[in-house]
Formats: sequence, structure tokens, C-alpha cells
Amino acid sequence: MEGFKELQIEFNKFIKDPEKYPMHPSDLGNYLKGLRARDVEKFKNTLLKFPHETLGPVLLELPEKLQNEAFAFLPHEKLARATEGLESDDATDLVQELVDADESKGHEVISKLEKDDREEINALRQYSEEQAGSIMQMEVFKASVDENIRKAISRLADEKEEGKLRNIYQVFIVDKENVLVASAALSDLITMNFNISFQDLVKGREFPDKYKVNEFNSIEDVVKLFEHYDLTYAPVVNSRGELLGRITSDDIFDEIQDLATEQIYNLAGVDDEAEEENYLRVIFQKRASWLLLNLITAIFASLVIAQFDETLKAYIPLAILMPIVASMGGNAGTQSLTVMVRQIALGDVVGSSAYSAIRKEIIISILNGLLFALIMGFISYYWFSNKQLGFVIGFALIINLLVAGLFGALIPLVLKKMNSDPAVGSTVIITTLTDVVGFLSFLGLAKIMLF
Repeated sequence: MEGFKELQIEFNKFIKDPEKYPMHPSDLGNYLKGLRARDVEKFKNTLLKFPHETLGPVLLELPEKLQNEAFAFLPHEKLARATEGLESDDATDLVQELVDADESKGHEVISKLEKDDREEINALRQYSEEQAGSIMQMEVFKASVDENIRKAISRLADEKEEGKLRNIYQVFIVDKENVLVASAALSDLITMNFNISFQDLVKGREFPDKYKVNEFNSIEDVVKLFEHYDLTYAPVVNSRGELLGRITSDDIFDEIQDLATEQIYNLAGVDDEAEEENYLRVIFQKRASWLLLNLITAIFASLVIAQFDETLKAYIPLAILMPIVASMGGNAGTQSLTVMVRQIALGDVVGSSAYSAIRKEIIISILNGLLFALIMGFISYYWFSNKQLGFVIGFALIINLLVAGLFGALIPLVLKKMNSDPAVGSTVIITTLTDVVGFLSFLGLAKIMLF
């Protein structure tokens, strides 16, 4: 990644002649983030200098905090022109961010848009953010089955020239009711006989239903579809099969990144939206509330230890070895938990495969339990010259690792069955469980075998 000075040199060339020295919106966004950290007023003045066709993509690259600052001082007219320069899905994202930041200003900007853009944005805003329709582009190149190929190509050239279409790689062929019939890559189209109609082209090339996306499908299902079939695009249709738009691989890459980030943060008990806001107070509150829950569960584990205070006083080596049992169980549980959450996210754990996944985790846990029971048993024996202590920690490790593997696999499945995010709360539950079981089994066995 380029440093700020290099970006500044590149930007100075860009702002003088954008056509001769173009910059990618991502690089422009990085430059603005660095500029904002150094000089707030210069950040604002620089944004005002951006041409309309560049401003929209750049605003989408900024984090929410900087977006809100930009929305606050940029004029309505400039925001409207920036929005019109975007494809429908990106324009909808920008408008929604603006409405969330300043509802009255957002609706004012929408009212200043051209009628076609306003209608597309309002149509896409009707979908929830979990539905496929919310990330589709309504700009598609389509042709009627009875249209001449030469005329269609000529029409495509005109629409590209007018800026109505961008990043078009295929033509969608529809019937008179706008129902999707087939599609053809533009690279294939230019090699066809221009004098025939699409009716001659589509024979035997009907578009497979399994590659279509319904407007109300969940985004997670769409992600799985793209991953499973290695798609670069998918048409979006309604219940009647009418073509509404398309979803492209770049949109899916963003969704995959968002889903992965959310899972990682949730496993750690961190709110992904709060972390991206960069507001210290919000981040502090979110993290503190999760740590408070951890504190409560840790106190619960300590209460278990307190029941064996006399045992610990009588035999000090127990206090030395006790953290090993809990730590091994916690780590083993986290391993099983992470694997299971990821498999659920990928759709690999369905029906009977769930039992296979649980059985696998139990077998691995038993094998690990036996291995580390032998290792710690010998270490404890030679460390404290006590054979019984070696058996105590060995058995305790087998029990705790078995519990860790079993519940590390079960907890995400149960949460999923309850329509809850398997990643949220799983770590706290498995950590508490392995701590309690680890302390209880180790100290309980010690009380029985050593006294």
C-alpha cells in the first residue's frame, strides 16, 4: 500500500487532469483518510473539488465517520449529482448511508435526482439488507427474443456512449413478458451471424434455473451459489421469472468479506459495526459490556474453585497445575467451535452431516485427551514425584477435552436451531463450560484420589 506522501503526489496530478492521471477510488479514499487525520479543513476543501463522477465512488470508500462528516458540509446538489453517476446498487448504498446520517438531507437529495434514478433507488430501498434484491444492479443489457442481433449490438453501442450501461459482459434475452429465457456473452455475440434474431440463438441454450437468483433470496444463499458454481454474475428474477437485474462477483466479494469479518468479530465478542465507526465511546461501551459478561462467568468458575479451598490449601501442586486443565479445555473448545461455525456458514453442516461433524469432533477430542493426559501425567509425576497426581491431571484432561469437543460442536448447532447467530455468545459459553468442568473434574478427582 502506498504511503501518504506518494498518494499526495499522485493526487496532485489527478486533480489537475483526471483524464490523464486517473486514480482508483480506493486510493483516493486512502488519501482522504490520511488528509483528514492531518487537516480537517483541507479534507473538506478537497472533497468539494472532486468532479461529480468521482465523488460518488470516493464517498463509498470512506469509513462511516468520515462519510457523515462529508454529508454534513457537501451541498445537496453536489451529492445528488454524485449519486447519479453511480450504478443503481451503489447509488442506493450511498443514499441509504446519507438518510441514516441525516434523514431530511437524504430525502432532499433523493428529490433532486432524475426521475429514472429516483425510481430505481426507491425500488432497491424496499428490500431488506439481507435480501438479494438489495445488492443487485438494475442496469442490464437485455434483448427480446425476436430482436435482430445487429440492431441489438448497435443499441448497446449507443447506450454505452450515452453512459447508461457500464461493465456489461453479457446480454440477457427475454420474451415479450420480460421473462428471462437465455443469456449470451458479448464475446460470443460478436462472432455470431448479425442477420439472425436471438430466437435462432437461444435454441437449446435456455438459462438454467439453478443459476437464477430470486429477489427475496438471502444474501448468504447467493454467496453460496456463487462459490459453489464459481459464477461471475447471476440474473435476479421475481416469482414470475421476470428479469429485474443482476448481481456481479465484485458485489459478492464485498459480502464475503463482510460476513467473514462479522464472524471473526462475533467469535471474539466484538461488535463489527461499532469497530468500524471509530468512535471510542461506542467501541468502549460495546467491548465493556461483553467483558462484563465474561467477568460474571469467570466469577462463576471461581465459585467452583472456592468449594475446594481446603483441598488446595492441603496440596499446593494442585494450584500450580489447575490452570493447565482449564486452558487446554478452553483452547480445544475454541478449535471445535471455530470449525463448526465456519462449516455452518459455508452450508456444509446440514441434516445427517451434523451428526458426522459432532462424531468427528468427539473422536478428535478423545485422541487429544489421551495424548495430553499421557504427556501431563508423566510431567506431573516427575515434577512432584507423585504418581496419583499424574493420574488425576490425566483423567481431568480427558474429561475436559471430551466436553470441549462435544459442546464446541453442539453449541453452534443449537444456536443455529434457535435462529440465533452461532458465532455470537458461543465463545463465552464454551469457555465457562470448560473452566467449570476442568476445575470440577481436576479438584474433585484430587479430593478423591489424594486424600
